Amino acid sequence: MAEKKAWVLTITCPDTVGIVSTVAGFLSQYDCFITEASQYGDPLSRRFFLRVVFQTGAMTPHIPELRKLFTLVASRFQMIWQLHDASRKAKVVILVSKFGHCLHDLLHRYHAGSLPIQIPAVISNHPDMQSIVEWHGIPYHYFPSDKDGKAAQEAKVLQVIDEAGADLVVLARYMQILSTDMCVRLQGKAINIHHSFLPSFKGAKPYHQAHARGVKIIGATAHYVTADLDEGPIIEQGVERVDHTHTPEELVAMGRDIESVVLARAVRWHTEHRVLLNGSRTVVFR
Repeated sequence: MAEKKAWVLTITCPDTVGIVSTVAGFLSQYDCFITEASQYGDPLSRRFFLRVVFQTGAMTPHIPELRKLFTLVASRFQMIWQLHDASRKAKVVILVSKFGHCLHDLLHRYHAGSLPIQIPAVISNHPDMQSIVEWHGIPYHYFPSDKDGKAAQEAKVLQVIDEAGADLVVLARYMQILSTDMCVRLQGKAINIHHSFLPSFKGAKPYHQAHARGVKIIGATAHYVTADLDEGPIIEQGVERVDHTHTPEELVAMGRDIESVVLARAVRWHTEHRVLLNGSRTVVFR
């Protein structure tokens, strides 16, 4: 008999009749109690997305056996599926450069227990954030980068990520362009945050560029990392209205607040297995 606990089942498959009833019937058959369920059928991609949270019961088989039994259902519907222990805290490795607002926000949420994750390591190409990270009792890895040593620097970063057993890598204003090889290695498990002005205002001082153009909305975007710079599937976005009275410095401050909140939401939703990939887009069960 399996220990009574909560699990998260995520499914993507071609959309067809009977998916929900079959999954619910399977869980009921094996004494599992559904506590939460979200579903979506995309009329464009014709794919179906399902997230189910359930508790095991007294008659539920051990999880390895339950997984084996579910493969028969999965095969019938051509499912891509995963079963996650809902009580397990995801291991999140954070990459940061000199801008610390997103890092500080994540560390605060982690320290306060409002973001149920583990942070086994923080990696940076600058030493600036070392003291605050180590104050939280987290190892800090400083790997300076230059054009001639980029491959060696990325190898060190990936080694820390692998040794930490990271479930997710968060680029919390990590001001380095990742190589194609690194993007492939981290596909589906790395989140980046940037201002929503891209690609309209690229390069240095985007908020100052936006101010000069008289924008009325500023914002931020959290997305998965891909080899196409800042074009990965979007997880979350946030905006704030501004007007002619705001200075460039005020836009920067407001933008940093938005970036912090948007990134924290994306990290939470990913680690709670609420984000499912749908081609170049995402389905987010909030």
